[in-house]
Amino acid sequence: MSIQNLDLLKRIGKSIAATFGINCEVVIHSLEGDLEHTVVFIENGHVSNRSINDGPSYVVLEALKEGRKLKDHLNYLTKTEQGKILKCSSIFMYDNEDRINGVFSINFDITDLNNAKEALEKLLLTTGEDEEIDKIPTNINEVLDALIEQSVKYVGKSVELMNKKEKIEAIRYLHRAGAFLITKSGEKVAKYFSISKFSIYNYIE
Repeated sequence: MSIQNLDLLKRIGKSIAATFGINCEVVIHSLEGDLEHTVVFIENGHVSNRSINDGPSYVVLEALKEGRKLKDHLNYLTKTEQGKILKCSSIFMYDNEDRINGVFSINFDITDLNNAKEALEKLLLTTGEDEEIDKIPTNINEVLDALIEQSVKYVGKSVELMNKKEKIEAIRYLHRAGAFLITKSGEKVAKYFSISKFSIYNYIE
């Protein structure tokens, strides 16, 4: 890796770390010298608890073992000895003979974000995984419409496919939900289920 290329990579590394803050570590490994001390540049080394002249990571060792052109290792997760969760990307660099001579890595500490995500999931957890979120009605007609929809879901069939017994179940569901406390609800329900108002009263007795 030429000094000119290394200087450019260092500048890029500093700009990435500055943009994304103290949780973003940028590391450059040189594989042309002592392989026990590959780190030649690091910003925000507290993320992985490393510093200049430290040794290679597992990704770097894997690259050395392969000894051929590899696909860049992007957007993967790893964990530090301290238990931090890092989201990482590693770019491999090559000399003129296509031998790996360096690795440019970005390691972003997402531990706090992951903890916040778990806390939010617990907070938002409801009684059922696929439970629908209830709408907030703005007027009493919307309340009645919503209750009618719920009664149909309760039976599990569209109105057109319901037999008399199933319509009775739907009407009794509406009764238990207090739908008939709404003024003129009987007319609307009777029309929806294609029955008479008299039938409604018979069904809920």
